[in-house]
Amino acid sequence: QVQLGESGGGLVQAGGSLKLSCVASGLTFHMYGMGWFRQAPGKEREFVATIDWGGLNTFYRDSVKGRFTISRDNAKNTVDLQMNNLKPEDTAVYYCNADPLADTVPTSYDYWGQGTQVTVSS
Repeated sequence: QVQLGESGGGLVQAGGSLKLSCVASGLTFHMYGMGWFRQAPGKEREFVATIDWGGLNTFYRDSVKGRFTISRDNAKNTVDLQMNNLKPEDTAVYYCNADPLADTVPTSYDYWGQGTQVTVSS
């Protein structure tokens, strides 16, 4: 059974920081690109950041560039998302994603965590 477990969400003031973490089990971790998606109330789930199999290449949606940093540790089967200078529009449930294609478009081959709530107050 593949499991992705997110942690680190919470409530912060605008301009603050949070670090999300995801621990994966039940899969060959380095065979998957890892990413973060988010879903705000009334909106579609959207891509936030992805990191490739070896952690050498990253990609971010434009609105988080310069503020968020994705990283992975293949020895620990973890992927993190450091979020700085948070804005109210970052408020969403954040989902950890494991993607064998290491891209920004989920498919039926992807795995998902249950999500962690991030709330940014103004």
